[in-house]
Amino acid sequence: MPSSTLSVTDNRTGKTYEVPIQDGTVRAMDFRKIKTSDDDFGLMLYDPAFTNTASCRSNITFIDGDRGILEYRGYPIEQLAESCTFLEVAYLILFGELPTAPELDDWVYEITHHTMLHENTKKFMEGFRYDAPPMSMLISTVAALSAVYPDATHVQDPANRMLQIKRLIAKMPTIAAMSYRHSLGFPYVYPDNDLSYTENFMNMLWKMVEPKYAANPVLARALEVLFILHADHEQNCSSSVMRAAGSSRSNPYLCVASAASALSGPLHGGANEEVIRMLDEIDSEAAIPAYIESVKAGKRKLMGFGHRVYKSFDPRARLIKEIAHKVFGVTGSNPKLDIALKLEQIALQDDYFVSRKLYPNVDFYSGLIYQAIGFKPEMFTVLFAIPRTVGWLTQWQEMISDPEQKISRPRQIYTGARQRPLPPIAKRESAASGA
Repeated sequence: MPSSTLSVTDNRTGKTYEVPIQDGTVRAMDFRKIKTSDDDFGLMLYDPAFTNTASCRSNITFIDGDRGILEYRGYPIEQLAESCTFLEVAYLILFGELPTAPELDDWVYEITHHTMLHENTKKFMEGFRYDAPPMSMLISTVAALSAVYPDATHVQDPANRMLQIKRLIAKMPTIAAMSYRHSLGFPYVYPDNDLSYTENFMNMLWKMVEPKYAANPVLARALEVLFILHADHEQNCSSSVMRAAGSSRSNPYLCVASAASALSGPLHGGANEEVIRMLDEIDSEAAIPAYIESVKAGKRKLMGFGHRVYKSFDPRARLIKEIAHKVFGVTGSNPKLDIALKLEQIALQDDYFVSRKLYPNVDFYSGLIYQAIGFKPEMFTVLFAIPRTVGWLTQWQEMISDPEQKISRPRQIYTGARQRPLPPIAKRESAASGA
């Protein structure tokens, strides 16, 4: 008997089946042959939220949650964050290798010269209320770009796909900055091709009447590192949505808008905003012990601690904590940072949190950094979407090129009524009365 198989005995029929094991997985479709009769549909696998289901093969991002490892294309995130620019890492994620100096120059030039938006986009943006959420404006505007670039529908053409990828990576900061300035009633600022990717974003956000915007190098580098840390994270909620939407061969602008919609939720991209709200609620170091006790009692949540994947520590959190101190060295002390440091210290010494492997994650400090740089909490998810666009598009590109992938169509376990006779309207009961 081959050792790389799983023997499954169906106690209903007494039959035994051999299921091949490859790469530590079994194929769900192999269980369909396990039936009680010829007209039986066969066994399905039930996995709510896909907690133990691999939906694809990928060579983009590697995560070992138990050991706290995150790698892009085999390179540790710590090395990339220390030594690379965001566009350098974006090239790596998209193409699989770090660029040479000439390749990087060409790549930066291509992205830089796609940052402008069609002038009609400004009119579209002006249609939003002044108090519209920036993330809603970003999602809607990205989707609207599919009307600006109707050629994006040719997703089977590799050259066309790459053109749309460059456009999206380049234009996301421009759209994000426009949504921010629209909320403040400020005129939009055009991109400056002399600036780096992150410096240009800061220019479009905060330039006023000065002839040339000069970003603080510490803050610009902090934003660059945050972009690197958020560029991709394997098959998370929004990346899965990107793949599902793209599996129907929808154009990349609509796919990115779909992924960004998933990112906008408080359990995904909005988690660092929830951390800021928690720190505001705690308000002082003296109130931390009482808050900790309320978390243990199940009355509150400790936002920014724990992770679906990482069970020892989040490697991004360590890097961000170092950045936070550098940023506050420029922007000045922040009472929230003192509360966060004390909260982290107490939680990491408490058996309740240690036994549950609840360690600070990337969201715990990122919101503090964003706020110190000058962003309001409603912009945090927008900031997440800018770098994650690189990951989404790479996942999309990989999915389209994978011959095993088909249109996404999960199964369900039907639990509703069957074969009910249709009553006349006079004899129907109100659904509300039975609720």
